[in-house]
Amino acid sequence: MQYRAEATSLGGFVQQIACCYLRHGYWFYVTGCIPSHKEAEVVDRKLIEKYGIGVSESTRARRKQLGQANLQYIRHQRTFVILATHGDHDFFRVEANTVRDIRHVPLKYSGYAISYRRGARTRDGQPDGRWHAHVEIERRRYLELKARFLELAVHRQPEHLALLFYNIPYEPYAPIRRQLLNMLRAVNLIRRRAGYQTVPVEVLPLRRRIVRPFELNRHHDREWLEDSLSPSDLQDTKADR
Repeated sequence: MQYRAEATSLGGFVQQIACCYLRHGYWFYVTGCIPSHKEAEVVDRKLIEKYGIGVSESTRARRKQLGQANLQYIRHQRTFVILATHGDHDFFRVEANTVRDIRHVPLKYSGYAISYRRGARTRDGQPDGRWHAHVEIERRRYLELKARFLELAVHRQPEHLALLFYNIPYEPYAPIRRQLLNMLRAVNLIRRRAGYQTVPVEVLPLRRRIVRPFELNRHHDREWLEDSLSPSDLQDTKADR
């Protein structure tokens, strides 16, 4: 079977890493960008062959028993990631200066920050010592986004703010849901103090879409809302009460 390497959407790229690779121990990674003058598919094949990535599940199981590392490769557009498990492999010698541990250094791509960490609390309030994939809006991007919404909080009607919240282009993994809720609370606090109508929580896209990472999807990635939050949106226009 041909090894599938190209994620057809940003959401699929993040989903495959966070929900599939990390929970199987692929914690060590390197990232790279394919130059525009090279064919991405050719580079894919070279790297997959170089590190022996495109092997069967039985071969992966045998390698694991022998203390050898297994690798995965995934690419979105011209950015690729090679991920590895614990064990012996030429990958760690060749990439010694660039390999990172996702448990300590999050993988950042297109505004997302993907890491693997221990849980804090379970739903019933008990300590959670298990490891979980953690996907959030990268800190700097989140603060920029929050600052823009706070600037608009009393300069836009609630319907306009609701549309901006709905179009935030990040799949709502649990950490992102918390970020969105914190941002909405901050906006509503400002609006409440000004005597304006608040924005209901129902406007937030809190249900994550499950996609097939390597197949064309009916649902496309949301567009980044630079156009929605253009400088004209920061003009001092009066909001409805």
